[in-house]
Amino acid sequence: MRMDEVGTLEVARGFAALLRAEAFAETVELFAPPLRAAVSADALRLAWAAQIAEQGGVGLIGEPVSEPGEGDLVRVRIPVACANGGFTVVTSVGGDGLLHGLRFDRDGSAEWQPPHYADPARFTEREVVLGTGPLAVPGTLTLPVGPGPWPAAVLLSGGGAFDRDESSGPNKPLKDLAWGLATRQVAVLRFDKVTFAHPERLPADFTMADEYLPDALAAVRLLQGQLEVAPDRIHLLGHSMGGKVAPRIAAADPSIAGLVLLAADAQPMHEAVVRVARHLAALAPGSITDEALATLARQAALVAGPELTADTPSELLPLGFSAAYWLDLRAYDPVATAAGLGRPMLILQGGRDYQVTVADDLTRWQAAFADRTEVTIRVHEDADHQFCAGTGPATPADYARPGHVVPAAIDEIATWLARL
Repeated sequence: MRMDEVGTLEVARGFAALLRAEAFAETVELFAPPLRAAVSADALRLAWAAQIAEQGGVGLIGEPVSEPGEGDLVRVRIPVACANGGFTVVTSVGGDGLLHGLRFDRDGSAEWQPPHYADPARFTEREVVLGTGPLAVPGTLTLPVGPGPWPAAVLLSGGGAFDRDESSGPNKPLKDLAWGLATRQVAVLRFDKVTFAHPERLPADFTMADEYLPDALAAVRLLQGQLEVAPDRIHLLGHSMGGKVAPRIAAADPSIAGLVLLAADAQPMHEAVVRVARHLAALAPGSITDEALATLARQAALVAGPELTADTPSELLPLGFSAAYWLDLRAYDPVATAAGLGRPMLILQGGRDYQVTVADDLTRWQAAFADRTEVTIRVHEDADHQFCAGTGPATPADYARPGHVVPAAIDEIATWLARL
């Protein structure tokens, strides 16, 4: 039974008060069991700190606003005003009075505008559904005008609960890619991640494989059934964690023609989490305490060590991810998996990226593929993690500024996909 509006807002105000006080241990006590298993107090602290670092400090946490959600859930949006803009905390309150699902949506006065290299007159779009049952996800198929058959790309967004556009404040990198590539006669399929579409329905032992493989493979099958698509020229285009997992998906489907990897992380994730947290702490002193960094380092060491088992509680692990998630990640080597595929790859990296870096990630790809003629590797020096252009050291604040995937990357990808 859905909670009434008064009760819902009372729960949401209590949640907002705990966030305002940065009482993260008490905050997670409001989470329903699946959310508590996925998001620990430390994970919430790091996510909050990243938002604060990006927006220049919290000024005011506003009054929650409710709206209908799925089933007995009521979606709640809590606006957070900051010195350099703001963001919105989005959650859902269940009939049990607990919170189901959580994400931070970046706000921005500017809405996404089509990049200059996209021409909507040269393509059409239609809605599709991938999978069946309660975890089916919606997507968008973008087809060039004309009979084809065209080369195609399945877009894979980065880690986190992203929609099909990988929306982040005023920016939509995957929509940039879809529209830019379709303008250049490439069919594109992108979809909401299951973590975005159904966060309350995910099992406690959810893994990266569960997060990506079923829907990505369904997307490939859907494209193979389109008359406008060349079935032997379907590729995966993954960004960030989407690039990391792309070789694993390709290993499961020999029909996939090749891979395009954008800012694909190769450093073990438990190491990268500590590195990025230290970077954020240096950008916004006081946002992440030394104690919190030490705790995160201990959690990362547990992931790396022999003591990690399927029964290890998630609260002892980085980001509150389950032991199953970390065991799955630890057993997967994206570079070695890609090397075993023997398929063409285009690997692109932003020179200003502090999340996935040239030094920590790209060097691993370069070392493995230096002598492989079917693999092209290139650095776009002015690009950040979203492949938006900028100057100087990148910071989280860059993500709040309107931008687009750099035209050079669109041109390079389209030319590479048209190579056959």
